[in-house]
This record gives sequence, structure tokens and C-alpha cells, in this order.
Amino acid sequence: MSKETSNPSILNKRWNLLPLPDDNKINELSAQLNNLDKTLTAILIQRGVDTFEKAKAFFRPSFDLLHNPFLMKDMDKAVEAITEAERNNKKILIYGDYDVDGTTSVSLVFSFLKQYFPNRIDYYIPDRHKEGYGISLQGIDFAAENDFSLVIALDCGIRAVNQMQYAKQKGVEFVICDHHLPGDELPQAKAILDPKQADCKYPYKELSGCGVGFKLLQAFCEKKGIDKKELYHFLDFVAISIAADIVPITGENRTLASLGLKKINENPLPGVKSLIDLAIKKPTLTISDLVFGLAPRINAAGRLGSANDAVKTLIAQNESDGNNKAGKIHSANKERRDLDQEITQEALELIEKYENHIDLKTSVVYKPDWHKGVIGIVASRLIETYYRPTIVFTKSEDGLITGSARSVKGYSVYDAINACSHLLEKFGGHKYAAGLSLKEENLEEFTRLFEKKVAETISPELLIPEQVIDAKLSLSQITNGFYKILKQFAPFGPGNMRPVFLAENVLVKYSPKVLKDKHLKMTVFQPANPTVSFDAIGFDLGIAADKIDQGVPFDIVFNIDENHWNGNVTKQLLIKDIRV
Repeated sequence: MSKETSNPSILNKRWNLLPLPDDNKINELSAQLNNLDKTLTAILIQRGVDTFEKAKAFFRPSFDLLHNPFLMKDMDKAVEAITEAERNNKKILIYGDYDVDGTTSVSLVFSFLKQYFPNRIDYYIPDRHKEGYGISLQGIDFAAENDFSLVIALDCGIRAVNQMQYAKQKGVEFVICDHHLPGDELPQAKAILDPKQADCKYPYKELSGCGVGFKLLQAFCEKKGIDKKELYHFLDFVAISIAADIVPITGENRTLASLGLKKINENPLPGVKSLIDLAIKKPTLTISDLVFGLAPRINAAGRLGSANDAVKTLIAQNESDGNNKAGKIHSANKERRDLDQEITQEALELIEKYENHIDLKTSVVYKPDWHKGVIGIVASRLIETYYRPTIVFTKSEDGLITGSARSVKGYSVYDAINACSHLLEKFGGHKYAAGLSLKEENLEEFTRLFEKKVAETISPELLIPEQVIDAKLSLSQITNGFYKILKQFAPFGPGNMRPVFLAENVLVKYSPKVLKDKHLKMTVFQPANPTVSFDAIGFDLGIAADKIDQGVPFDIVFNIDENHWNGNVTKQLLIKDIRV
């Protein structure tokens, strides 16, 4: 079991120190890995990397590690549908959701297949505000009216039972590529690719929507004898989708993210390079840069305008074209940020007006004129203040109330919403994020029932933010060799987060400084090795400065990072929390 520490931290978080694996396991794996540092070996084992073969795959990702795509249920049917369309000169439509995973999926499959369907291929992204999430009747009408007899739906469709019945009436066939949880009834499509189907034997279940699209193209290449290098040219899209959709960066996702990130850093596609040049001012990108630099801009197109603008940018054929289109969605992102801040403030003020709002286990807020495109972001922002499951509602163009839900770690907001589904018109999503819509007259009862359900099923500790700590570490252990191996744990993300360490009884060399009135800056050491010291910075931890005294020991939780300044590169500690 993990070791919870109850002493109050500066940020009032629960410190959860993960247990060390068995000493014999650590020693055995360390020896197999050229006497790798025991702390780093322990973290590998904690993450399921407990054999030499798994460690080799972890540290040396390669295309040889990708699974056979035909292990996925219906893959043979899906490939046959595409090759049959190619043989018979049929038109094919690539359909995808309007978020990053959807638009990168469309960009990937459209860019690759257009060479095999010259002048017979197009793409379609539903309008977020007019059509909503998933496969729309308007989209099916578009396919039928424009002679597209086959539609490849990406990042959506697994619950489109009624839509598939409508498509059959219109003479439109679908190949569905999804990664969301199926419902009790599957849609009647030509083929359904979704590793989360109960009877799908595919060995890796956590692919992004774009990842499922990639597997389809991988199978298509194998079937036709196409050199796989042609497909790897588009790995940028897969890496961005994995980063943005917050899927686990483990197994096959780790391989695809690693190789895609390498591709982006060495030779990005023109449209991706245009976005990078606008958004990220650094030579080497990480998964975090994709999440916070590229993804919001790609998302902003669909949130405030048309997600087609995102696809047009991503599939740009040259930098000039990419720069023109990237500028448009960059501007949309600036507008999105302003809206996000404004609505978040209004939502916080609404919550604070509720009677006994501090005692509630949920936050549910509604204002009819809030912009539908940013309510998901606002829900995440509200959790930063009130750490509890949250839903933000606004009014949609069809007269319904539409909402975006976000959850706290360890709690399924999807299950809680499902328990109230009799009040909803539709809903869908994941454990931690969901979308839903209902009639306005049902909102009050839904809010009451949702609060009741969460209160009954959430454990009290889940309402306190948790700080997971991988291992204790002495500052003297942070050598150049240690950090060199630690960097090879990247790419970081869910399932493989950047390791967090606990250093106990540290002291400050000088009085701490507060930068820009909010960031803590100090130099720390431990009495056992006073000559070993590190600069440390704690963003938004300036509140700790007056609690730290020279000569008085305290504990820190931190990541290890590099500081680049005036051509010099030094290791520094990124403080995540402090316990005085």
C-alpha cells in the first residue's frame, strides 16, 4: 500500500509516497541494467517495467514494438471496405470530431489516403455548435448528397446506433474508428475498430482516436505492400493526438509518442512547423509543449469557429500556406483565452452565491450566454479552486442545455452522470471528462440528483488534491549520470508522469526570494552533504517564503529539471509542494 503523509503541506495536499518494490527485484533488475541507480530502478518497477525486455522496450522504442493491426476486431473488414472502394472508383469521406484528437485523425487519414483516391476523397468535421459531438445526421446527408458511399469516422461513432440506421437508409456505409467505451448496443456499421469492445483481442486498449486511425492505415499498408515509411511521415499527428487527448503514455502509445515527437523535432510537417513557430519558442519540444502549446490552438479553431481551419493548417503542403492558416487559429486561441478567463470568473462568483457551497461535493453552474466552446476549459479551471466533480452548462442552438463535465483524480464523473441519464437527452465521454445535454426544465432536478449521487459514492480523501511521490531522494544522488538516465524516462504523461521526489530535512542557503509577487526562488542543501546544493523554484509558491527560516529544516517535493540561462545549462529543482 502507499504511504500517506498527513502533516499539512503549504498547498494542503495529501502526500502519497509510493511503496518501494521488493529489494531483491530492485537489485536483480539494477544488475541487468548495468547497475542502474536503485532509486531509478525502483521507479521503473513501480511503472510495470520489471524485466530486462520491458526496460529495453521502454528505453529504446521502435516500430518493431508495434502490434499487428489485424489483431484488432474487424480490421480485415475495414481494410477490405477501403480497398473495395479503391477498386470500384468510389468516393470516400473522412469524418472526424472537432477536437484535437479528431482533427489530427482526419489530417492523418486524409493526407495518407488521398494519394490512393485522387479527386475522390474529402473530409468533414461537424460544427461544434450546430451539430454537436459525434456523427451527425447533417454529416450523413452531406455524404449522401455528394456521392460518398464510404465514410471513415474517426474518434467518434461507437454509440451512433440511430445514426447508422439513418445512414443505411441513405445508402452510406461507415467504417467506425473509435476509442471511447461502447454502449450496450453497437451501431450497424461495415466495420467497427475500437479496442475497448469487450470481444476485441487487441493487446493494447488505450490508443487515441488518431492511434486507431493509424492502425487502420498500418493494416492498409500491410495489405497492399506499401512501404511503412510512407505512413511514418505523418507521425506528427499521432504524437499530438496522444498528448492532447491525455491517454496513457504506456505501451504502444509510448512507442508512437516517442517516435512522433522525434519526427516533430527533426522534420515536422509544414503545418505543424507553422504552429510550432507561432506557439513555442524552444529548440526541442516535449509532450508538455504539445499539450500546452499546440493543442489549445488546434482546439481553438473548433471552439470559436470552424475546426476545418485546424485541419487546413495541419495538412498544409508548404510553410507559406501553413503560416497563413496557423495565424488564423493562433488569433482564435487568443480570443479563447480571454473568454476562458471571463467565464471562469463569472462561474466562481455564481458558486460563491450558493448556500453552503463549501459543503457541496460538486460544482454545477449554468448561464445561457456562456460560449459553448470554452465550457470544458472552464470546468477544469473551477476544479483548481473547488476540488470536486464539476459541470459547466450553457444553452445551445437547439434550445437544450449543454454541459461539459470534469472530474477529480480517482472518481468517475461518467458513472455519476450515467446514474442520472433518465434526465438527459444524450451524453458520452470518459471517466474524467464527459459531455451531456438536457432540457432546461430538467436542470434543477439533474443538479440535485448529481450532487446526491456524487456525495454517496465519492470518498472524502478524493476531495483533497493528492501529490503522488515516486521516491525519497537525497540531493547528493542528483548527479549528471542520474539525470541523464532520468531524462530517458520521457516522454512523460499519464501512466508515465515525470518522477516526483521527496527530499527531507533540507535547509536554505540564503533567505528565499519571491519573484513577480508569487514565485518562490531559493537555494537548498541537506546538512549531511552541505557542499551539494541546488537552485529551486516553486511556481505560485511565494506564500511559503515567510514560513521558511534559515537553519530550520523542511521537506520538499520536486521534479528535477534544467535551467537554460545565458548559454549555461544547470540542473534545478521544480518545487511542487513544501512541508515546513
